[in-house]
Amino acid sequence: MCGIVGYQSSSTNVSKDIALAMAERISSRGPDAAGAWIDDTEGLVIAHRRLAILDLSEAGQQPMVSENGQLVLVFNGEIYNHRALRIEVEAAGWSTPWRGYSDTETLLAALQLWGLAKTLPRLNGMFAFGLWDCSRSVLYLARDRAGEKPLYYGTSGAAFFFSSELKALTIHPDWTGEINRDVLALYLRHAYVPDPYCIYKGMKKLPPAHWVEVHENIVSEPICYWNIAEATQAKRRDDPPEILIDKLETCLTNAIELRMEADVPLGAFLSGGIDSSTVVALMQKNSVRPVKTFTIGFDVVGYNEAENAKQVAQHLNTEHTELYLTAQDALDIVPRLPEIWDEPFADSSQIPTLLLSQMTRNHVSVALSGDAGDELFCGYNRYAQGFTLHKALRNLPDPMRQIISVLFRALPAQLIDRVTQYLPPRFRYPALGDRLNKLGSVLSNAEGIELYRALISQFQDPNSVVLNAYEPKTLLNISENWPLIEDFRETMMYLDTMTYLPGDILTKVDRASMATSLEARVPFLDHNVIEYAWTLPMSAKLKNGQTKWALRQVLENHVPKTLIDRPKMGFGVPIEYWLSGPLRDWADTLLDEKRLKEDGFFEVSVVRKMWTEHCNGKRRWHSQIWTILMFMAWLDNVRGQQATLI
Repeated sequence: MCGIVGYQSSSTNVSKDIALAMAERISSRGPDAAGAWIDDTEGLVIAHRRLAILDLSEAGQQPMVSENGQLVLVFNGEIYNHRALRIEVEAAGWSTPWRGYSDTETLLAALQLWGLAKTLPRLNGMFAFGLWDCSRSVLYLARDRAGEKPLYYGTSGAAFFFSSELKALTIHPDWTGEINRDVLALYLRHAYVPDPYCIYKGMKKLPPAHWVEVHENIVSEPICYWNIAEATQAKRRDDPPEILIDKLETCLTNAIELRMEADVPLGAFLSGGIDSSTVVALMQKNSVRPVKTFTIGFDVVGYNEAENAKQVAQHLNTEHTELYLTAQDALDIVPRLPEIWDEPFADSSQIPTLLLSQMTRNHVSVALSGDAGDELFCGYNRYAQGFTLHKALRNLPDPMRQIISVLFRALPAQLIDRVTQYLPPRFRYPALGDRLNKLGSVLSNAEGIELYRALISQFQDPNSVVLNAYEPKTLLNISENWPLIEDFRETMMYLDTMTYLPGDILTKVDRASMATSLEARVPFLDHNVIEYAWTLPMSAKLKNGQTKWALRQVLENHVPKTLIDRPKMGFGVPIEYWLSGPLRDWADTLLDEKRLKEDGFFEVSVVRKMWTEHCNGKRRWHSQIWTILMFMAWLDNVRGQQATLI
C-alpha cells in the first residue's frame, strides 16, 4: 500500500525535489521508502511513498521502469491474483528474469505485454496507479473496480496533477485551490463529495473501474473497463438455498484467502456484526494459527459492540485485542480529522474507525474488513423500510401526503424522545423524534428516486444553505442511466454501491487506515463476490424481514445464531451529546456569526438557527451541524497548508 503523486507542467517548477516534498505530505500512506522519476523533456515528474507489504526488498521500489524502458509506473494498492497473473504472463512468452516477486513488477510486465485496456480486466485487487508511456508521451491513470483506492486528477494553474490525496497538491507553487461552491452544495446533501466531483475547481476524482489518457494536458473522458450495471442484469439463481449458501461460502473463502497473503503481520477488524464476523470466521477456518482480531469499545449505551465482538472472538478462538476508549480519547482526535480527510467529509463514524486503525496498527500492518456486506446483501434498514414506505406512499393521495409531511416536520423531536423513554421497551425507538421529522421530509416524495434521495440526504435543499451555488447532477438525478431493475430494493442497493460505498464507506476506511500506515483489505469487494451476489434472488437477501439472510446462513455454519441474532448497530459516536457538551466551545468558534459572514459560504441565518435550536434542545440538528463543522474545520486546515507553499 502506498501513496502516489505526479504533475506535468511547462513552467520551471518541475523537479524531483518538489515531487518528493509533495509525496512527503502523504508519507503515512508509505512510510518505508520514497522515490521519484522525471522526464525533463516532457516536463513530467512522478513520485511514490511505499508501505512494503509484498517483497520487502529493493526489488519492489517505485517508481518502477519496465524491462524495455518504455513504461514508468507508480502504483498504490495490491493485486491479489498477482501470482496467477505472473504465470499467465510467462505463458504468453515473457522470458525476462524477474527482479523480485512484487505485484508491482508483475503488473508492469502485464502492461508492457498486453497494454492497459487488456490488463485491467485481468486484475483482482484494489489499486490506483499512474503509468507514463515514454515513447508516446502519454500518461494513463486507472482505478480499481469498487473504488477502494483514491485517485484525484486535474489542472490547477499551469500544471496537470494527480495524487492519492489532495494534501500532496496544496503545497505546489502552481496550486490555486479555488473552492467549488456547487460541489459544496453536493457535499451538504451527502456529507461527502461523490465522484467524479472534487471540492476544488479544475480537479476531479477518477470514478471506480475507469481509466483516463492524458496527452499534452488534454484528458480523455473516463473509460469504463468493468460495469457493475451489467452485473445487476444477471439471471437470478433458482438453486436450492443450501446450494446458494455453499457457493457463497466458497466464493467468499476464495476472496479471503487471496487477501491473507502478506510478508508482514496480518489481522482483521471485528465488530461482532454479521459482516466482520463472517470474514473472521472464514479467515480462522483457513488459518493454522489464531487470527489476530481487533475491536474498540465505548462505555456509552447504544454505541458499544465490544462485548459482542469478544463473544464471537472467544467462540472462534482468535487472538483478540480490545481497547475501551473514553469520550476524551475520541474528542482528542477531532482536530486531526480535517487533515486526514483532506476533502470535506462528515461521517462521524470516521472517529472510531481512525481509533480502531490506530490501535490495530500497533500489532499488524494489514487488516481485513467486513465493509460492503450491507450494499451487496441488503443490510441497511432503508432497503426494507424504504421499500415498504415507497409502496405505501404511492397509494396515498398527494394532498394527504403533503399534510402529513408538514405535521411530521413540525413535531418537537426532543419532547417526543422524552415521552417515549417512559414507554415499554418494545415501543421505544432510538431518536424517534428525529426519525419522524425526517419522515416528514420523505413523505412529500412518492416516486422512487425522490424518496431515495430524501432518505440519504443530510440537507434536503442544500442550494438554500450554500450561497451562490447550484447543486450539480449525479447518478441519483439521472435515472435514465440506471440499469433496468424491477425491485426498488435492488435499485437502492445498486445506487448505494455506486455512490455511498466509494464516496463514504471506502473513503472513511482508506483515510483512517492510511493515516496510521495500516493496509485495510475488503474481501466483499472481490469482483467475483460482487458478481455472485447479484445472481442471488432477493429472497436470499431479505427473508421474513431478516436482512442479509444468505450471509447469516454462511456465518451460522461457524458461529452460533445466539451470538449474532441481534439488532443492527452502527459504528458511531454520540456526536449529538458532544456538540452540546465537550465540543460546544469548538463548534461555537467555527459557527460564529461574524466568521460565517466573512467566509461567505453559507446562508448565516439558516446555520445559526439550526445551531441555536440544537443547543436549546428544540431540534436535533447534529448530523447537519457536523457536516457544516467539518467543512469549516477543513477550511481552516487548508488555509494553514496554503500558507506553507514550497
